[in-house]
Amino acid sequence: MMSKSLRVAVVAFDGMTPFHLSVPCLVFGGAFDVIVCAAEKTPLATSAGFSIAVDHGLEALDGADIVAMPAWYIDFRPAPPPLLDALRRAHARGARVVGLCLGAFPVAEAGLLDGKKATTHWELADALASRYPQVKVDREVLYVDEGDVLTSGGVAAGLDCCLHLLRELRGADVANKVARRLLIAPHRQGGQAQFIEHPVPSNPAEGRFSEVLGWVARHLREPHSIDALAARAAMSRRHFTRHFRQATGTSFKQWLLGQRLAHARRMLESSDASIELVATEAGFGTALSLRQHFRTALRTTPTEYRRQFRIGGMGV
Repeated sequence: MMSKSLRVAVVAFDGMTPFHLSVPCLVFGGAFDVIVCAAEKTPLATSAGFSIAVDHGLEALDGADIVAMPAWYIDFRPAPPPLLDALRRAHARGARVVGLCLGAFPVAEAGLLDGKKATTHWELADALASRYPQVKVDREVLYVDEGDVLTSGGVAAGLDCCLHLLRELRGADVANKVARRLLIAPHRQGGQAQFIEHPVPSNPAEGRFSEVLGWVARHLREPHSIDALAARAAMSRRHFTRHFRQATGTSFKQWLLGQRLAHARRMLESSDASIELVATEAGFGTALSLRQHFRTALRTTPTEYRRQFRIGGMGV
């Protein structure tokens, strides 16, 4: 697939939000042959008050290497049978199918997510899980790559997902250039949990908890135990652990690892510090430990990451 220009078919529909349609077009447009198609006759109305003309029908999916559903209706209405059939045919012959945000719903309706992990916007995750119980819905991640099918959270997470796929197919240099052109980060750390609505802190304990997280983030090179942090927050270990998961959507161990990886990545992107110093400052202790965590989490090495993502190392 790498020897030819890949074709991307983006499915539009009547009443959609134009920005949703623009996400895969903007990310893939410079690297692949992008075609917008629709099941309905055009012009298509949009939520912005103007119409768009689409020159291709669903037959465009039959020749596509990537098929993107950039959104769907907020009322979760069933997809028309011709669209579901076109999605199934494309998937059966090996096309990568991408469901961005609400676009995960017709992909799930077509049966392409059965038994697989998937995500959508966190506000809609329960609806996806209840309608398609055979899908393993993860409401906390920004996107999920199951190889043949990818899904993402809301609009910004759709950009993350498309950049991830572009990076896989065309390399980090191409993906970085697109990200810089769009003024967005090539990688975003964390998941949707940081955006899920939580009550505003209303008592001193909440304030102490936030202060503890800030303190840990400023002292990543030091060892941290849940007991010590719970005492600092004036909480019991059990209360601190439960409250931490409610506030962040993950465990303290995973959160701390994410913070350390993010700090290491920033140092690799913006400094000439040795790998040993990066490991120490980020709290990994040794270069070996840093390399092991990089390999597990990012599927690369610190040295290779620096080569690919060093700020100022490539033009737009």
